[in-house]
Amino acid sequence: MKIFDASVISLVSNALAEDIKGSDITTDAIASRYNPQIKCEVITKEEGIICGLNIFSLVFDILSKNNYEINYFAKEGEKLTKFQKVISIKAKSDIILYGERTALNFLQFLSGIATASNLAANELSGLKTKVLDTRKTLPGLRSLQKYAINVGGASNHRFDLSSGILIKDNHIKLAGGIKNALEMIRSYNAGFNQKIEVEVSSIEQVIEALEGKADIIMLDNMSIAEMQKAVKLINGNTIVEISGNVTMKNLREIAEKTQADFISMGSLTNAVKPIDFSLNFI
Repeated sequence: MKIFDASVISLVSNALAEDIKGSDITTDAIASRYNPQIKCEVITKEEGIICGLNIFSLVFDILSKNNYEINYFAKEGEKLTKFQKVISIKAKSDIILYGERTALNFLQFLSGIATASNLAANELSGLKTKVLDTRKTLPGLRSLQKYAINVGGASNHRFDLSSGILIKDNHIKLAGGIKNALEMIRSYNAGFNQKIEVEVSSIEQVIEALEGKADIIMLDNMSIAEMQKAVKLINGNTIVEISGNVTMKNLREIAEKTQADFISMGSLTNAVKPIDFSLNFI
């Protein structure tokens, strides 16, 4: 993702419009007579992986037409210590106050995702299994959330419905079975060299996916014992992904006991805790 592409600029502009709505009554009243240049700094209140520095500055690019000074004391993806100074910025006081909340919201939200991504990736250190995200993202924010996943060290699954073939349970019901679904996909998608992934939830479905020559089998919401049996049955004939009921606590155990190629975690984007930052005048 290009961090300054049109969609991101539009997203940040809309976030500012949502917060300001034409005016900031408090700031306008106080800054109307005297609006000095103010220097301030951003401090992290907890440890984490920082992500979103360019988005933070984009807020002030939009508000001040680049008429501000900014310095960074951390690099994108760096691990932060508690109370570390990460940014200093100098601009007119009203510009700082207009943009403060929006800039911090992006910074803390993306840093929270990057921190969770980093923790998950580190949990699998030394193993062949890789962590993936999912499409369980906030509407309109997917590009930034998936960017933060990469900054943290995990990888992206499908970006959208057009970027991969994944036959899920409702597709299987609609098609009348896994084999039918695979045949329909291949007939519709003839000539395209795309891997076909099938979501399964039982050993019987694993067998059907293997017989239908699926390229990737996703073991969804299965017990570790069932997953081990499935992986043994697959025997390296397809790529194996695991999904459902995966947490930071059981992530490594699942990887070690199944030796799956990938484990996808929706919680990396839909259940993360933001990293707390504060912006203070100095």
